[in-house]
Amino acid sequence: MSLCGGSGPAAAPRLRPRAAQMARRPELLCGAAIVLGCAFLVALKVTCSRAKDVTMPAKLPVNFFSTRSPVIDLFRGQLDYADHLRQDSEIVLYFFYAPWCGQSIAAREEIEHVASRLSGQVLFVAVNCWWNQGKCRKQKHFFYFPVIHLYHRSFGPIEYKGPMSAVYIEKFVRRVMTPLLYISSRSKLLDFLSNYEPGVLGYFEFNASPQPPGYLTFFTSALHSLKKDYLGTIRFGVITDKRVAEEISLVHSGSVYLHRHVNTSLIYPNDVMNYTAENICKWALENREMLIRWLRPHGGKSLLLNNELKKGPALLIFIPYNPLAEIHPLLDEITKVALEYHNCNKSQAAEPDLQHLGDTDSPAFDSSVPDAHMKLSETFSITKYPCCNTVVLPQWHSISRTHNVCELCINQTLGVKPNKVHVPHCNFLDIEAALDSFYLQEHTFFQVISNTIECSNFLSFYSPFSYYTACCRTVNRHFLSFISSEKTIFQTPKVAFSSHGKKDNTQHSIPHIEDRNCFIPDLHISGTNITGLSCRTNKTLNLYLLDSNLFWIYAERLGASRSTHLKEFAAIVDLKEEVHYVLDQNQSLVRSTLENFIKNFSILYSPLKRHLVDDPSVHFHEQRVITEVTTNTFHDTVFLSEKNVLLLYYAQWCGFCASLNHIFIELARLLPPDNFTVARIDITRNDLPWEFMTDRLPTILFFPHQRKEQSVKFPEDFSVNLPNLLKFILHYSSLSSSEPCTKECLHEETVLQQGHISHLEREIQKLRSEIGALHQAHDQLEAQLSEARREEHRLQQQKHTLEKQHKTLQLHSEQLQATYDQKNQELLEMAEKLQELADASENLLKENTLLRILVASREGKLQSKDEIKESLQSEQTLSEDNDVSVSTATATVEEKRIDNIDTIETDHSSGNRTE
Repeated sequence: MSLCGGSGPAAAPRLRPRAAQMARRPELLCGAAIVLGCAFLVALKVTCSRAKDVTMPAKLPVNFFSTRSPVIDLFRGQLDYADHLRQDSEIVLYFFYAPWCGQSIAAREEIEHVASRLSGQVLFVAVNCWWNQGKCRKQKHFFYFPVIHLYHRSFGPIEYKGPMSAVYIEKFVRRVMTPLLYISSRSKLLDFLSNYEPGVLGYFEFNASPQPPGYLTFFTSALHSLKKDYLGTIRFGVITDKRVAEEISLVHSGSVYLHRHVNTSLIYPNDVMNYTAENICKWALENREMLIRWLRPHGGKSLLLNNELKKGPALLIFIPYNPLAEIHPLLDEITKVALEYHNCNKSQAAEPDLQHLGDTDSPAFDSSVPDAHMKLSETFSITKYPCCNTVVLPQWHSISRTHNVCELCINQTLGVKPNKVHVPHCNFLDIEAALDSFYLQEHTFFQVISNTIECSNFLSFYSPFSYYTACCRTVNRHFLSFISSEKTIFQTPKVAFSSHGKKDNTQHSIPHIEDRNCFIPDLHISGTNITGLSCRTNKTLNLYLLDSNLFWIYAERLGASRSTHLKEFAAIVDLKEEVHYVLDQNQSLVRSTLENFIKNFSILYSPLKRHLVDDPSVHFHEQRVITEVTTNTFHDTVFLSEKNVLLLYYAQWCGFCASLNHIFIELARLLPPDNFTVARIDITRNDLPWEFMTDRLPTILFFPHQRKEQSVKFPEDFSVNLPNLLKFILHYSSLSSSEPCTKECLHEETVLQQGHISHLEREIQKLRSEIGALHQAHDQLEAQLSEARREEHRLQQQKHTLEKQHKTLQLHSEQLQATYDQKNQELLEMAEKLQELADASENLLKENTLLRILVASREGKLQSKDEIKESLQSEQTLSEDNDVSVSTATATVEEKRIDNIDTIETDHSSGNRTE
C-alpha cells in the first residue's frame, strides 16, 4: 500500500529512521503537533478578519444611447472631450444623465427623436454625470437629473427647464438656433405685433455693414432672455427696412422697441441706461405685458400653482397644444378674448393700426392712396405722443375716498391737441417719476368737480419744468356699472385748479386729456361685450393656459371628465373664496362661451354655481349597514329621504374616525331601518354646499324626518358612545314640528312611537341576553386570568432563577475566557520553546552523524594499524638479523605518520562540531 504517492517497500526505509527517532524523543512529536495547530488557528483568524473588508468594485458604465443613435454618448463622463466637441460646432445640446434615473430613461427617447430631426444643425452630446471616476461627476454637482444645457457658439449654458417632451425641446432648440425674427415688410410686422406674447423689436441698417453697431448686443440680449426665461415668452425681432421701422417710430439704427397691447409701448432709453445685452433683457422683462401666461408644473413638489392662485381669481384653460404647429386657431380665439378683456382704455387705435399695416402691402396702397403713408404716420403719432398710464389707487390714498382709478399723463401741453405737438418719446423712467410725484403730492392735489371725472395739473418733484396731468374717476365694482346712460364718459370740466391751488378759468388750464375719450371705459356697453371688463370689476381674472396633453390630470382634479376624447376644459379658481367654477363641458370651447363664462363670473350676483368635486371611486352596496354618501347622492340620501338621517363626517387619515366604526355599526343594527339611516361621507373627497361643510373631524349631524332644515350637531363635549348617540337621536327625533298637529297626526305619532318602543324593547331584550352571555364570558375570562396570573407568578420565579444562573454562567464564562487567554499565551510561549528545541535537536542529529562517521573512520584506521604491526612482526621474524636498525627507524617513522594523520582527523572533526 502506497503512502503519500510512494510505493510501500520504497517508502518504508525512509520512514523507519524518523519513526525510531520520534520513538526515542516523544516530546518532539507533541511539539510539532502543537505548532501545526497554532499555525492553523492563526491562518484561519487572519482569513476571517479580511473577509469583511472585501468589496465588489463598481461595474464599468455602458452605452446609454444606442450606437446607431445620432446622439454622441460619453458614458464615461468625458467632460473634457465634450468641451472639445463644442469648439467645432455652432449649436450644441448637452444631455447630462444618470443611468439609474427613471426620468433620464424616459427623456432618452425624446432626445433621440429631436436629434433625428435636428442632427444636421445641432450637435447632440449625452454625458454620464453619475460615474464616480468621470470628470463630469467631479466637476458638475447636479442635484437632479436629467439636465439639458444648450450653447450658441460661446454663449451659454442656457438651461432648459420645460417639459421633457420632444416637441417642447425641439421648439426651445429652434429658439436658440434663431433667437431673432427678421422683419422686412409690413405684413411680417403685423404678424409680429398681433401675437399675444410680448415682443421686442430692434431696427438696424444692414446696408453699410453686415453687422451694424449694436446688432451683436441685441442678438445676445435675445439669448439672455432665453437663459432667464426658459419659456421664451418674449420674442425678439429685427427690422431691416427703414420705412417699416418708421411705422413704430424707430428712426435711428440701434433703437429698441417694446410692444405692449394695453399699456403704452416703450422705447429703450439709451440716454439713461447703458446699451448692453443684460440691460436690454432686464428692461424687457421688467416692462413686458403678460395678458396670458403658460403654466407648466414639473410634476414634483412646487409652489408654482399656489403662488399664481394667490394673486387672485384665475381662469385656467386647458387646450391641446403643439409648439411646432404654425397655426393655433383656438389659441388665437383665446388671445382675442384676453385682449378685449384687458383693453381697459377701450382704445381702437391698436386694431386699426394693425389693420392699416395689413393693408399697406396691397397694390391699392401705392396706387390709389398716395397719402396713406402720411396718414398712417399721423395715426401712430397720435397714439404714441400721449404718454399715459392707468393707475389703480390704493385704499390709503386720499383720492381713493371718492375715486379709485386715475389716468396719469406726462409731458402734456395744455389746451393743444396731442397731434399738433411734438412730444418726446415715452419711457418708463418718466412714468415712474410721475407716479412718485402723484403719490407725494397727495396733500396739494385738488380735484375738479364734474359729472364724470376730476382732473388736475401738478408739478413734478424732480423737475420744476415738468407738468403732469391726472384725471380720476370711480369704476363701479358690480354689475350695475355695466348699465348706464348713453352720455359720453368725458365731459369738459367747468373749472380746473392748478398745482398751486389757484382757480383758473382760461382754456389753457383745462387738460387736453378730455380729447382722449378712450382711456377710461365707456359705461354704455352691450350685454355681449367684455371690452375692458378687467377694469370694471373687483373680480379681475388672471388668464392661464395649460397643455392638456401634459397636464390633463389637473383638469380631472378640477372636475373634467375622464372619458372625454376632446381635451378642452376651462375652470375659474378663486383660492380666497375657496370655490371654483367649471365651464359646461357640453359646450365647445370657443370665444363666445369663454366671454359668457367670464361675464357670468364678473357680475355681483353670479349665476355660476360652485362646482362640487365628487369621489368617483365609491361603489354602492345594497346590503351595506352604513350608507356611503357622495356629493351626487347627498341631496337624495339626506333631504329627499323620508327617514331620520344620522351623518358622520370622516376622512381616511382621521384615526379617531376609524375608531367609531364599530359604534356606528351597532347603532345601525339597533335602529329600525325603515325609519332611520346611518350614513357617512368622506369630506376630503366630496365637496358639499358651504352650509353643510365642517372644520372638525369627526362631526356628527342629525337630520330629523320632516324637519331636515333643523339639523342638529352632536355636542362636542359628549363622549361618542352608543348610549349617548341613542339618547341624542331619540331626543331630537321625538320633537314635534313647528306646525300644530291634528288628532290624526297625534295618532300617527303615537303609533310611530309605540312601534319605536316595541322595537326598542325587543332590541333591549336582545341586549340583555347578550349582556348575560357577556357576564358568563366575563366569569370565564376572570378564571382564565387568575390562572394566567398564577402562571405568570411561577414564570416570574423561574425568570429570577434563570437570571441567577445566567449571572453564574456569565462569571464562569469570564473565568474560562481568562483561562483560555492564559493557556493560549502559554501555548504560544511553549510553541516558541518547542521551535527552539526542534532546532537544537536538528543540530544534535547532525553532530551524532558526524561522530558516527568519525568513529567509523577511527576504527578503520585502528584496523589498518594492527595489520601494519602484524606485517612488521612477520618481517622482523624473517630478517631479524639483517637490518634491525633500519626496520626500527622505519617503524618509528610510520607511527609518527599515523599519529599525524589521526591528529589531523581529530582536528577536522572538532572543527565540524564547532561549526
